Amino acid sequence: MAIATTNPATGEVIKEFDPMPAEQIDAALARSVSAFRALRATTFAQRAAWLCRAAELLEADQNDLAALVTLEMGKILPAARAEVLKCAAACRFYAEHAEGFLADEQADAGAVGAARAYARYQPLGPVLAIMPWNFPLWQAMRFAAPALMAGNTGLLKHASNVPQTALYLGELFTRAGFPAGAFQTLLIGSEAVADVLSDPRVRAATLTGSEAAGRAVAARAGQALKKTVLELGGSDPFVVLPSADVDRAAQVATTARCQNNGQSCIAAKRFIVHTDVYDAFVDRFVAHMSGLRVGDPAAAGTDVGPLATRQGRSDVDALVRDAVGRGATLRCGGEPPAGPGWFYPPTVLTDVTAEMRMFAEEVFGPVAAVYRVDSYREAVALANATPFGLGANAWTSDPAEQERLITDLEAGAVFVNGMVTSYPQLPFGGIKDSGYGRELSAAGIREFCNLKTVWVGAPS
Repeated sequence: MAIATTNPATGEVIKEFDPMPAEQIDAALARSVSAFRALRATTFAQRAAWLCRAAELLEADQNDLAALVTLEMGKILPAARAEVLKCAAACRFYAEHAEGFLADEQADAGAVGAARAYARYQPLGPVLAIMPWNFPLWQAMRFAAPALMAGNTGLLKHASNVPQTALYLGELFTRAGFPAGAFQTLLIGSEAVADVLSDPRVRAATLTGSEAAGRAVAARAGQALKKTVLELGGSDPFVVLPSADVDRAAQVATTARCQNNGQSCIAAKRFIVHTDVYDAFVDRFVAHMSGLRVGDPAAAGTDVGPLATRQGRSDVDALVRDAVGRGATLRCGGEPPAGPGWFYPPTVLTDVTAEMRMFAEEVFGPVAAVYRVDSYREAVALANATPFGLGANAWTSDPAEQERLITDLEAGAVFVNGMVTSYPQLPFGGIKDSGYGRELSAAGIREFCNLKTVWVGAPS
């Protein structure tokens, strides 16, 4: 993919960029190492002040930055503005909590024959972050804020269709006061990633993206014995049981499926509904989905903008056509509109079976597959019948069922009577083919630290 800003609402190429040549990449790596030496010597208080300044810059820039995100990947403007502000909040969260998250962990010194014994978290060094376009600010920030507060430096290889957003992030932390080179954007294509990852100056890597990309990065990092965190795809279930508030569930289901134009790894994608409330849920869900307004993502009143790429829309349409061709019932949507841009309407399919591609594949667009089940056991079995395990939504008013679902659903996160969301306060990540490791909360900042054991004997 060319490194370029292309407006997905029109298909117009706005600006193209040349990839960084090898000598510029080498210079960036050298700056990252130098900045690491400087940053690790600073105090938590100094880093916190810089990170709070980054939050202030994001807030000051929110209108222009949101417009840029909307232009590059098609997110509706209110959602883009909310993403900017969420990043500012994450900066302040880690500025306040990082020192406590990384405090020395005291051990029973007497039990190990020491005067003092504890474990200390220390930064690893330059970390390569390979990030996607769907949340171009938030995905990068949930790595950058904890990494910088821990004393690591960051090298951002962003998706090739959001280069201007990437360049903004590459300048933000220097503007905020961090040492020059502490966080840099590498404008490179995917073919250059392996060499950067293999460079001994890079100590670890984090990737949010496809399963194929995750396997490639993990394999390369494994050869060099480098730590990785992978957040990959998802096909999250949305389980609705008889005691659920069906009206509320159908309303939240619409947001859970169509936020970010349906392009979210943690979007609910498979709606598993007990037969006792199936008809009522489907009627309400289809009504909500049909009522969403598709259009210019920068215009007021738009609910769903275009998909980010032409190929992305083609992939979604192919999955829908495959399902309909194999007997699925189209309840709404299902037909790309004529005209410019990569729009796809909110779509609901019922009677989806295991023979259809979308049963096993992730649908990265505003398309919902609805399944009818006759029991709790069948609902959980179907929810877990996927290679993915990122998030899961569950709707029930029964406290016993809630506890069973929390235990039985195979996912990195279970949200009961709500939609899966990432918060700085909670760990985020998946199991199975959705990856490994965690971002956010205390777990996220500790991923790229050396947990060093310290034993100090008594003086003789």
